[in-house]
Amino acid sequence: MTLCIVGAGAMGRWLAGTLVDARPTVDLAFADTDTAAAEDAAAEFDAVAIALAEGLPATDRTFETVALAVPIPAVEAAVADWAPYAETAMLDLSGVMAAPVAAMGDHLPDRERASLHPLFAPERAPGNVALVADAVGPTLSPLLDALRAAGNELFETTPAEHDEAMSTIQAKSHAAVLAWALAGDDVREEFHTPVSAGLRDLAATVTDGEARVYADIQDAFGGADAVADAAREIADADDEAFAALYDEAGDAADEISGGDR
Repeated sequence: MTLCIVGAGAMGRWLAGTLVDARPTVDLAFADTDTAAAEDAAAEFDAVAIALAEGLPATDRTFETVALAVPIPAVEAAVADWAPYAETAMLDLSGVMAAPVAAMGDHLPDRERASLHPLFAPERAPGNVALVADAVGPTLSPLLDALRAAGNELFETTPAEHDEAMSTIQAKSHAAVLAWALAGDDVREEFHTPVSAGLRDLAATVTDGEARVYADIQDAFGGADAVADAAREIADADDEAFAALYDEAGDAADEISGGDR
């Protein structure tokens, strides 16, 4: 199989690294608007760097499968632009699902299509991977099996369920952690409780990434306003109202955790 990974960042490289044991049945290529990034990734995985002209292959070349590991705001356009270069299948790893799944259905109605969202940073792999198997057949099945063989837990969802969940799992979580870090003061290590130390560690994890990625998540899924509203409600509550909010938060925590808390 020939596989072109569009986007030579962390997620594109994660996909390549996870599939590397499947070679030589997978011949890898990388494409990126940052030529140096594509060349670096190609050198790392003994792959081919695809020269681009105006964002598309400079030569008339196609691939059995095209995998899109591009930023969320760029994925719909990337589906349309790269559909002619995908002979058999397209795989999306942008992190949003409704828009790319719909776009793939429009532009590749007769080809295999799937959307993946690894729910972890690449350096923390393997882990849970959300999957919309929109039209999976003999081309994509071996790739998905390779991800499973690498220790990842692929679970099926729908575009709507995934994107709704990401409002809580990503956008609201990130907003709450960042707000805590911005509101906090400098304290000695000895003062930290398990709760505050946990939040400090979460803040370090969130701020160790790329601001653009977190901004894209906020734009795609929302959530910061809801977190701010909840914080204001807590700040304005009297004792009785606070107790009610505390109980409500406990019930909500049970729902968020699937009742396993």
